[in-house]
Amino acid sequence: MLEEQGGFNFPVDLPGGLAVRMPPKLKPHHQGHRRRLRDRAAISFAALPDYELLELILARGLRRGDVKPTAKALLARFGGLAGVFGAGLEELTAIKGVGASLALDLKLVHEATVRIGRGEVAKRTVISSWSALLAYAKVAMAHEAREQFRVLYLDKKNQLIADQVMNQGTVDHAPVYPREVMRRALELSASAVILVHNHPSGDPTPSAADVDMTRQVVEAGRPLKIAIHDHLVVGREGVTSLKALGLF
Repeated sequence: MLEEQGGFNFPVDLPGGLAVRMPPKLKPHHQGHRRRLRDRAAISFAALPDYELLELILARGLRRGDVKPTAKALLARFGGLAGVFGAGLEELTAIKGVGASLALDLKLVHEATVRIGRGEVAKRTVISSWSALLAYAKVAMAHEAREQFRVLYLDKKNQLIADQVMNQGTVDHAPVYPREVMRRALELSASAVILVHNHPSGDPTPSAADVDMTRQVVEAGRPLKIAIHDHLVVGREGVTSLKALGLF
């Protein structure tokens, strides 16, 4: 028989003078790993590679088990942290080890990031915070699984009044109704708008349909004296400005 003291199994004399020594029970390796990650994060988050940062987030929802394989599977599937947080709930739960609750936690991180970006855009005129606007558009839309059409409504000082999703469509099309865009502009007393939509394919190159739709919105705004400052096409590969390309 064995007696356990302080986590170690010590030999106990058995009949006939026999004694048995058993090795101590080992704790799962991931328990110490989590503690080491937290200690390193407390010193510097920047020192953690992406998969370890994601591990720490996953560990908040998965109290038991090794989360490293799940973290690496997510990064492999979605191509990086931006892709992980930008993925839809259904896409996330398709990964082994990711349940509905954990997927929601990941989406909360994404939503917080989007709101921070929108706040940066809203603090100043859009023209003076153009780089912040492009960054915000990419975070908000680059990894959407379906095409989404948004309109940024601006006041006379080109400050953001509202950022509204006007429509969500399929993997390659989101219907746009110029009258609806202008009706909402009048309701908000907006003086200008910026159109934004994404290409789930990842390629932000404008299509002929994108150019034609932009011209329709421009024509709808002309008699109302509502300017169309730009139309941005967002993809994982970047953000393209139709105005910069001279397409309207």
